Amino acid sequence: MSDPLAPGAAEAAEPDGGGEGSHPLLSLALAGMMNDVQAHSGAVYLLSHDDKVLEMAVMAGLPRAFAAPWERVSVGSPIPVAEAVRERELIWVAGEEDMARRYPRIAVVLPYPFTLAALPITTAHTVYGAVFVTWPGSHPPEISATERGRLTAACDRLALRLARAAQQGRAVVPEADFLGPSAMTGTSGAIQAVHMLARMPDGMCSLDVNGLVTYANPAAGELLGIPVPGLLGNLLWSALPWLNDPVYEDRYRAAMISQHATSFVALRPPQDWLMFRFHPSRSGISVQITPARGTVREMPHDAPAEQPAGLVAISHILNLASALTEAVGVSDVIELVADEIMPAVGSRGLVMLAAEAGRLRVLGQRGYQNPQIVERFDGMPLAAQTPGAQTLATGVPSFFESREQLEHIYPARFATRDGMAAWAYLPLIASGRPVGTCVLSYSEPHHFSTDERAVLTSLGGLIAQALERARLYDTKHLLAHGLQAALLPHSLPTLPGLEVAARYLPGTQGMDIGGDFYDLMRTGDAVIGDVQGHNVTAAGLMGQVRTAVRAYTAAAQPPGKVMESTNRLLIDLDADLLASCVHLHLDLPAARGLLARAGHPQPLLRDPDGRVQILDLAGGPLLGVDPRAVYPTTAVPLPPGSVLVLYTDGLIEVPGVDMDDALVDLAALLASTPDQPLEALADTLIGHATRSRERSDDTALLLLRPER
Repeated sequence: MSDPLAPGAAEAAEPDGGGEGSHPLLSLALAGMMNDVQAHSGAVYLLSHDDKVLEMAVMAGLPRAFAAPWERVSVGSPIPVAEAVRERELIWVAGEEDMARRYPRIAVVLPYPFTLAALPITTAHTVYGAVFVTWPGSHPPEISATERGRLTAACDRLALRLARAAQQGRAVVPEADFLGPSAMTGTSGAIQAVHMLARMPDGMCSLDVNGLVTYANPAAGELLGIPVPGLLGNLLWSALPWLNDPVYEDRYRAAMISQHATSFVALRPPQDWLMFRFHPSRSGISVQITPARGTVREMPHDAPAEQPAGLVAISHILNLASALTEAVGVSDVIELVADEIMPAVGSRGLVMLAAEAGRLRVLGQRGYQNPQIVERFDGMPLAAQTPGAQTLATGVPSFFESREQLEHIYPARFATRDGMAAWAYLPLIASGRPVGTCVLSYSEPHHFSTDERAVLTSLGGLIAQALERARLYDTKHLLAHGLQAALLPHSLPTLPGLEVAARYLPGTQGMDIGGDFYDLMRTGDAVIGDVQGHNVTAAGLMGQVRTAVRAYTAAAQPPGKVMESTNRLLIDLDADLLASCVHLHLDLPAARGLLARAGHPQPLLRDPDGRVQILDLAGGPLLGVDPRAVYPTTAVPLPPGSVLVLYTDGLIEVPGVDMDDALVDLAALLASTPDQPLEALADTLIGHATRSRERSDDTALLLLRPER
């Protein structure tokens, strides 16, 4: 198969790196990729100068409006092109179910059967952007080796050309979208086809990939009630107000993306029902229009003159709604609005204001080079005569299409002198009470249509709900982890002849505090444990257990007796919670440790020569189960240079993996890690536990090494 960007053609295709007057480098590359693998649509993204944002530079095969929510996306976004850049590898989405499972934001907006491949455009040292291509849902669920090889090679060639353009100082800029092959005109075959269609009793239309009517036969004009010239060059739903319904536009989108035939029935007022059948291909859609048989449903004849917002606008709402479900803290909400909404609505600035104790507080901003412009509103009374305060006080959105409109209502000294030319002030109302104000600003005067105002107002409601949840989360998170920090030792004592390192990580799922703890005492005793549960009760009981262990240790009890005393105390407290624990007494002169275990994972010991063993310590049940439980004490050699690893189960707990297997993996990692300071070793072990998985449980780690 020929490659339009073969090395010989490449030199001629990019004299200006895509600038004015040059051949379209990106469009040619994308068209070549799609032809090589028979994909029906695709797009090229370029990485911004700060390496934080991917911006769509060209799209092919589908209207750009279909991808409007993803015109400009953060590299950290959970979508395939961003993941391809982060991972520097091909990302394959096998179909509708795979998309819904892995990328729900996209599946909500585009719930159609199609497969997708996303690849980074990268050299060995530099990432320039990413590409995605799609196939109809009939594509096999796996990408073939040939397709993978051709796409990878094409991206490698494009990366080299972009690198060469960068070295020569030639800017590569966005290009006109490639919409597929042109319709044939001026041939005798085409003329005969037109005559044939003119004789058909059914209405026949041809739509290009943007949905514009390029041909309609006379029967189509008669059935639709509009002269054929009124159809040409227009969208069907623009030329025919009674078709301006997102449900009908969705059928067109479904046909284009899935490349499967779709249909719908619509009422042409006052009483004519018409059947529309869409037959798609890579170059557009053929539409067959026939009278429908029978009355399908009743529709009121006095439908409102103003139609609902278009499907693309609704897709913005769906995309943001899906994205906001992933927001955890306030900063997440601000980042999502900046990454998802600002590009979609064309705004250049964002300010998020919150109501606190009768005043406005600036939670964050984007797009303002001078932060003092925004900070002057921090702490302003809610009664102040400013648009942000008044919007929040009244709960009514305000739209100012120019500075003149703004200063006509608000005195110049109160109007925002922020270098912008138009503003949308959206009240954030959640659960019937004001949460804050979202300010979207535009660098040029901007007309807000009725549809756009409705969409922005709806977005304000979604942002308000997410912001309220996020602020509650941040408050609870701060309190919870402040309590956790207070219950854990602020620092470990320095003991002669002993090197120590400790780590504690809260679980990444949810915001509750846990019952994991560790401690080291000047008596040479160390303890690590885990109280059942992830709440304030568990944390409080953890504090009591840690205090009890310290008290019994100070009374010179050996490890086994400390466990027995703590067990009885836990039962007396009647807390209905259990705890696991390992207690160690170090005898450095004798180069040994005395350990007692209460239902806790087995410690690991690395000998000075690097060999690792899992200490099979005899132990008793969990603390809080049996008041008569006995906890044996085991002596373990601890020669100078050996490393004793005490940990809680969060370090080895992996969903779907047996705990014994996970412990063996941890032991293998410990054995293969070169000798290094314990602080570095602790980072290695924690990094292993957190890599490629979420921690559903807290993790505590305590490392001890007698010095040589």
